[in-house]
Parts: sequence; C-alpha cells; structure tokens
Amino acid sequence: MEYVGRVPAPPLDRFIDDIYCLTGVPSHRRMVVPPMPSTHLLINLGEPARLWDSDPSVPPAMLTDGWFMGLWTRRFLYEYPTRVRLVGVHFKPWGMSPFVGIPATELRDRWVPVDSVWQRSVDRIRNQVGDATSAAETLRVMEKELRSRLVEPPSRGLDLVQHSGGWLEASYGAVPVAALSDAAGVSGNHLATQFKSHVGVTPKKVARIYRFARLILSVDALRPVDWSELALTAGYFDQAHFSKEFKDFTGHTPTEYLALRRRIPAEQEFPPDNGPMPAD
Repeated sequence: MEYVGRVPAPPLDRFIDDIYCLTGVPSHRRMVVPPMPSTHLLINLGEPARLWDSDPSVPPAMLTDGWFMGLWTRRFLYEYPTRVRLVGVHFKPWGMSPFVGIPATELRDRWVPVDSVWQRSVDRIRNQVGDATSAAETLRVMEKELRSRLVEPPSRGLDLVQHSGGWLEASYGAVPVAALSDAAGVSGNHLATQFKSHVGVTPKKVARIYRFARLILSVDALRPVDWSELALTAGYFDQAHFSKEFKDFTGHTPTEYLALRRRIPAEQEFPPDNGPMPAD
C-alpha cells in the first residue's frame, strides 16, 4: 500500500500529528493494533473494513463510510478490505477534543460513525475527497474541513491538557504525574479530571501508553534485542509488570513478538509506527 501524509499547518498541528491517504493492496489484511498515543478519523472510500475488540464482550463491527476512534487502552484487530482507499487523520491523544464537542470518555475504546458526531456530513466529505485528483489535493480538502471544524480558542482545560500532554509526548511518559500537576499549579485530581474530559483517560494512563510506544519504536528486529535493557530505558522498572503489560497490549510475549517481526517485517514507506503487526 502507499501512504502519503503531511503535518497540517498551524494551528492544526497543535492537535494533529498528520493527515494521510492510504491506497492499494495490503500485504497483510489482518492487523493487531496495540494501544498507541493517538486518536483517529477515518474516511473510507473503498470497501468496508472490520474490527474486533480484544474484549470478547464487545461485538465485532463493520466499518463503512467513516468513523472516529478515540484513545484505545487495549489492543484490537483490524481487517483491511482487499483493496484500500481511505483518508485518515492521526490526532494527538487530546487532539480530537476541539473538533468533536463531546467528552472524550464517550470515544475511549470505541469506534463511532462520523455522522453520529458531525451530523449529516460524511457523504459530503466523502464526495469532496473522492473527487480530488491527487493525494496532495485530497489532503488539502481534508485539512480545509478540519480547519472549519476547529473550535478556537480552545478551553482553558484543553490548554492545560495540551501543555501537560506535550511533556508526556516529549518524554515518552517519563515525567511523573505529580510533576505535571505541580508545574501547572493545579491539583492532581483537577489534572486527571481535565485529561478524562479531553483525552478520555488519566495522565497516568497516557504516560503508560507513551512509555509502551517508546519501547515498541526502539525495537530493531534486525539486531539482537536485550528486552531488559529496552524495558528499563523505556521506564519499566519491574520486569514482571513489563511482561504482563506487553502481553496485554500486543497479545504476544516479547519473544513471540520479535519472532513475528523478523518473519513479517513492517512495510516500507509507512510512518515509523511499529506498533500494529500482522495477525499470526
């Protein structure tokens, strides 16, 4: 598949990591996606995709024209159609908040149709991006739509979350939550309440996901991997806790994950995101 993306111009870049087009035939249709520090908007121009939650009590979903996905705290399995054509937005963990106007807790670990959030909009958006004659034009159309949806100025609560979340992003979750609240001059409870409103989870859980992302991004499957050293560098000081979290987030032990990565390398031309992996 071909991935063409770009970082949007200010002020959207405060909330969005990139806007992208994804087209072509996937090398692997079924992908296990662990928790990663991002939320998503997907506009589908092709056949439906499928999604299975790792929570067996949640029924599988058929994803058709467009959907939002909040921050995920557990893994899920995503199945591409035989040929992919979609436009996506990678929001920062707090980045969806000024665009959707609903508490982030309502989107945590969920996929929600676009029309449930932006009333009677998905057909218009699909037509506009579908009529674009190039990837660059498609991205411009999507960026214009997002710019029109951005609520400015953001609430004071979102400013607080963005500032504190930026520390977590830059440190891959290494900044203690107490240091975040002290630096912001607010109580830990107030900071947690604002994070739940704009991210869907507490800052402690956001730090946990950033820490895991750092670990995954540091794995070089072409070289010997010292898991203990990687885990310590990423901020895991308890080996048993690291092993459990890794299995919870990926469905594999570290050894199994590395064997899978060596057998099925990540596709080239994709962003440096080694989290999602083919379902074995």
